[in-house]
Amino acid sequence: MEYSVEALGRDLKNMRKYYGSGKTKGASWRESQLKGLHNFLVEKEEEILSALKQDLGKHYVEAFRDEVGTLMKTLNFATNSLKKWMAGKEAKLPQIALLSSAEIVPEPLGLVLIISSWNFPFGLSLEPLIGAVAAGNTVVLKPSEMSPASSSLLGTVLPTYLDNNAIKVIQGGPEVGEQLLQQRWDKIFFTGSAKVGRIVMSAAAVHLTPVTLELGGKCPALVDSLSASWDREVAVKRILVAKFGACAGQACIAIDYVLVEKSFSSTLVTLMKDWIKKMFGENPKASNTIARIVNKKHFMRLKNILTDPKVKESVVFGGSMDQNDLFIEPTILLDPPLDSAIMAEEIFGPVLPIITLEKIEDSVEFISSRPKPLAIYAFTKNKTLQGRMVSETSSGSLVFNDAILQYIVDTLPFGGVGECGFGKYHGKFSFDAFSHHKAVARRSYLTDFWFRFPPWTLNKLQLLEVSYNLDYLGILLVLLGLKRSKRSIFQACN
Repeated sequence: MEYSVEALGRDLKNMRKYYGSGKTKGASWRESQLKGLHNFLVEKEEEILSALKQDLGKHYVEAFRDEVGTLMKTLNFATNSLKKWMAGKEAKLPQIALLSSAEIVPEPLGLVLIISSWNFPFGLSLEPLIGAVAAGNTVVLKPSEMSPASSSLLGTVLPTYLDNNAIKVIQGGPEVGEQLLQQRWDKIFFTGSAKVGRIVMSAAAVHLTPVTLELGGKCPALVDSLSASWDREVAVKRILVAKFGACAGQACIAIDYVLVEKSFSSTLVTLMKDWIKKMFGENPKASNTIARIVNKKHFMRLKNILTDPKVKESVVFGGSMDQNDLFIEPTILLDPPLDSAIMAEEIFGPVLPIITLEKIEDSVEFISSRPKPLAIYAFTKNKTLQGRMVSETSSGSLVFNDAILQYIVDTLPFGGVGECGFGKYHGKFSFDAFSHHKAVARRSYLTDFWFRFPPWTLNKLQLLEVSYNLDYLGILLVLLGLKRSKRSIFQACN
């Protein structure tokens, strides 16, 4: 539903009041909302898959794999772990802190805003929502207007499964997003482009609101000259599904380009051609195994990139397009110009450039000389090269011999670094993203560090010095007058 300024202000005020009642902080409320989300996925699975087909042309199996299935997994993990996450964690204190204790207690941030993206409209909406609800927050979710069927389902059906006093879904375009950003929030979680991410950051700065930005970038894959035919085929299949099989390359962690030794490039291209046909059929458009481009604007952007004469010359496979169907055939480029738009900006489509290098080790410098990517995928058994990738490159994640799977692992943080975003979520990391970890310390009246109070003496300075060093023998020697200070009375008392 769309909101007027007055209605929005009234609802946010009521949501803050509801949060202040403490209702959302209890384990029973959090569990009930997680159960509601699970019921939504189970009972409305067919409608969800249909909406994804309508918005993005995703095959039902792909949609289940990337959105419904992963969300069910996350909900199971969160539900089973919730009480453990909510429990305070003891903080270890040194022995000198007699009759003292400390713990770290997670508490919800308050009223939070989640702005999600269009390419995985359920996954990127509900994954952070799971963390926000598990942490005990009240939440406003704004799904993307660019996937209208999915947004409508989230806006009209999802609320029937949740506590509407605490969780609201607000639909609308950029003007609604701008209206939301003008409000005061306790946290903003944004998934989308770097351009809009900067707008979110600017708006958040007005109220000093903490922000998590999940952006994107050009995620490279390097392919070593694998000697075993089995390894080559496995690598190629994993690369192709991580490029063309993930919303037709319209994914922030999809492979953007491939780096390979020049001597191995023809072998790689041949294998890719064969496996594209095996995976997506001789006629990918008719097979319905590959998603469509989200809208005409994005289709024209990709078309303009591909019709650049120098880029067009580098096409070695595919390249056909159907604007009416928003379809672009899986396309492979070999050595397009490095200064072309296709190598300067995130592609976000079913177009895969292959860049050749004299030796695969040059990929370390190639990647490091560019903005930090959200993910790096390295297909190599070379332990030395693996070590260099870990120590000499920086990225949100680094995966050896596979791609995209890091996204579904609940025990790994998902997030960017540098221009591809900051902050992390998934699993417990989602809970932490929407929690404040409060330090709680307890002291007895029976013991004290009496030397911390004025008036100051050289003896007190000595005791402070040995205490901070946790020098228990030194403390005893100072108290017995058996340890002399190297400092002067003047230093201690003036």
